[in-house]
Amino acid sequence: MTKTKKVISLLLTLLFSLFLISCGKSSQVDNVNNTNSTTAATTETKIETQKTLEDLKIHYIDVGQGDSELIQIGDKNILIDAGTSDKKALDYLKSIGITTIDYAIATHPHEDHIGSMDDVINNLKVGTFYAPKATTTTKTFENMVDALKNKNLKMNVPKVGDQITVGDATLTFLAPNSAKYEDLNNYSIVCKLKYGNNSFIFMGDAEDVSEGEILKKQLDIQADVLKVGHHGSHSSTTQAFLDKVNPKYAVISCEKGNDYGHPHEETLDKLNAKNINVFRTDLEGTVIATSDGTNITFNVKPVDKANDIAPKKTNKKDN
Repeated sequence: MTKTKKVISLLLTLLFSLFLISCGKSSQVDNVNNTNSTTAATTETKIETQKTLEDLKIHYIDVGQGDSELIQIGDKNILIDAGTSDKKALDYLKSIGITTIDYAIATHPHEDHIGSMDDVINNLKVGTFYAPKATTTTKTFENMVDALKNKNLKMNVPKVGDQITVGDATLTFLAPNSAKYEDLNNYSIVCKLKYGNNSFIFMGDAEDVSEGEILKKQLDIQADVLKVGHHGSHSSTTQAFLDKVNPKYAVISCEKGNDYGHPHEETLDKLNAKNINVFRTDLEGTVIATSDGTNITFNVKPVDKANDIAPKKTNKKDN
């Protein structure tokens, strides 16, 4: 009888040990499954983040002696200015397959900024249109207004601090900050685009007066890329403003051998003294900046500082 009890006891001990081993293996499998599940979720999140921040492009379009920038965020398009009346801006937009402009901004009513805006409005689908509260009696301005009327588009006047949000990008209006100016250039709409950790400022033709107002209001103007005001004229890009923006890159839009001598030597000296990488449409054609929210790359190399010289200036008025 005692012998039988010992056998039974031994069998029970063995069964209990097997049970413990089995539980341990089951727990390990669960832990592995949980770990794999967590890793998969983390990887999926990273991929999703990359998908969100991979498709911002800014085209600083070569329109000769003028300004035009196209911002592409996913399938949305923002156009800032449209160059002169020679339709170069429209031709470029068509060449890259643009059929819709979701937001159009006319910085101020000078021909070298709104010359082809009527062509853009007449030939493409335009969503919301922005312009400052400034008018002129020129045929160019009249053509733009007529085109807006024909498409039943309203001219919206943005206030400082107003924002446009497109996907993960936010465009904030920074100027004009006054109701009246002596110089039409200072009516220019100035805006800052923020995308992830990258930011870009677009100055139109805003001059030292407007820059001073922006500084006085202590608006957030730090940016990686500065679209230099007024084609690099000495009337813009004051040292205090440039120091505050503190960009890594600067883009100047102007025509090769233009009559105004843009960009002026004083401006180039300021940019070069701060070791800012300069891109120029007169020397390199259309400049395209691509951002993933962290890094910015360009389709062309910066201008060699040794050759970054100003064109010869004539007596033509710096408009």
